[in-house]
Parts: sequence; structure tokens; C-alpha cells
Amino acid sequence: MAIATRSKERAQRSTATPSLIPGSRSSSFWFYLLPGLALLTLIIVVPLLWNVYLTFTSYRGIRPPEFIGLENWVELFGDTTFWTSFRNSVAMIVAMVVVPTLLGLVLAAMLFDLIGRKFGGRVASFLRATYYLPQILPGVIAAIVIGWILRPENGALNQVLAAVGLGGLQSNWLGSPETALPSIMVIMVWVQLGYPVVIFMAALQRVDPELYEAAELDGANWFQCFRAITVSIIRPEIFVVTLTCAIAALKVFGPIYALTGGGPGSSTIVPAYYAYSEFFQSQQVGYGATIATALTVVIAVVSILFVLVQTRLERSEEAR
Repeated sequence: MAIATRSKERAQRSTATPSLIPGSRSSSFWFYLLPGLALLTLIIVVPLLWNVYLTFTSYRGIRPPEFIGLENWVELFGDTTFWTSFRNSVAMIVAMVVVPTLLGLVLAAMLFDLIGRKFGGRVASFLRATYYLPQILPGVIAAIVIGWILRPENGALNQVLAAVGLGGLQSNWLGSPETALPSIMVIMVWVQLGYPVVIFMAALQRVDPELYEAAELDGANWFQCFRAITVSIIRPEIFVVTLTCAIAALKVFGPIYALTGGGPGSSTIVPAYYAYSEFFQSQQVGYGATIATALTVVIAVVSILFVLVQTRLERSEEAR
């Protein structure tokens, strides 16, 4: 009887006292979320709301903001430099999303299926690390090194072209409007390529080798196996890589800042650098906030569209 009484008292105390065990039904877990919520509010929410407010003001960073309504937005939609920056963002998407994703998918499959089988996993891992090396380098440092290579007078690229008898192809790669943006695109392909290679090689480890063996017995070649098995199984990783690379392409800043400053003219300007120049060079803080807010909206819309497309494809596959 006494044992039963003590057990009942312990049960009552345990139900009365909030549990601190993660996963319990107690509401005390909110206590552990408070530091993260506080940091999120201070670092993200408050600056975002302040930035949105500045889009409706004329503000140079010294006197208090002056409310001007939608004037900044009206000016933005008629700004040719703004639309040029978004056209250049499309070029960045090609250089940082389309080309690296396609090349990374093929390279990862070749490293995993061909080189890994013939030469061993160490060779494949070494090549994977080689492709990923530009991701480790700080973006500005990598851009400065590339800038030395592309110098018009004594750059390594022009020197090599002259040495092999192709001096006619020498150019001011970053100083000419015709070659500046393509040069930046090539650089961004080199920088971005290692990321999808690493992600896709990790995803390929969950593909059942028996699927490849069965396909090969049926007479399928490597490309047919790649298209029918590899791509279909690692589709979630393809969506993740595409989405993260698209966001990075839309907000790219460092290489443009270090190499061209948006020039020559506006041939390489992108929205993030345009917002920076309006903030700190022209001291048009309200207009710079408008550009930054428009870029945020575009990134949010692109992210939502990616998630919706991925969800729809997953549901269609489950329905099959």
C-alpha cells in the first residue's frame, strides 16, 4: 500500500513539474528557442523591416528619413541600369546554375562510376577535392588572382596566347564591354563547379549498384543508365543544388566588386552591387534599400517556385 502511495505521489509530481526532456509534451521547449528567436529578430527581422521602411523614404544616412511614398519604386521600374543588372543576373544564373549543375552531374557520375571503379576511390576523392578547391578560397581572393591572370598588359592569359602564336586573340578581358561579362561567367563556372560535384557524388552512394548491373545486362550503355537511373534517383539533390546555386547567382557580389566594379559602364553590374553602390557610393540609402528589397522579393519568389515544382514532381511520382 505504501509503495503504491509513493508511486502515485511521484507520478503527480512528474505531471505537475514541466519536463525539460526534448520531445516531451511540455511547453518548456520554447525556453530553448528564445535565444535563436532573439537573434533572428535582431539580425534578420528588424533590419528587413527597417530596409522595407526606407524604400518609402528619401534618406542619405545623415538627416532623418523623409517619407516620399512610392517615388523610389516608380523610379526603380523606369531605371535602365536596374533592368540591366537583372539581365546580367540571368547570365550569372547560366554561369552559376545551369552549366555547373549539368557539368557537375556528368563529372560526379563519371568520377563515381568510371574512375572510381577503374582507379579506386582515392583517385576519385582526390579529383573531387580538386574540383571543390575554388569553393574553399575566399571569393575576393580568388577574384584578385583571376584578375592578375586577365590583366591586359602582362596577364598570364595574354602571355600564353602570344607564346603559342595566338596573339590576335589577346584582349582587355575585364576592361572591354564585349568580353567583361563572358569572362566573369567563365570565372563563376570555375568557382561554382565543385559544389554540385561534391553533393552529387554523395547522393550517388545511395544508388543501388544492382540497378546498374541489371540495366547493363539488358544492354543499356553508360549514358542510358545515367539518364534513367542516376538522374531519377538523385533528383532531390538536383533540386537542392539548383535552388541554392540560383540564390547565390541572384545575390552574387564579391567577384563583381573585386574584378570590375560593375563596369565597364554597366556591362557587369548585378542587383547586389547596384544596391551597394547606391547605399555607399551615391549615398542614396532609400533607393539602395528599394533595390535590395526588390532583389529579396525575387529570391523569395524563385525559392517558392522551386519548392512548388519539386513538391508537384514528388507527388506525381508517388501517384505512379
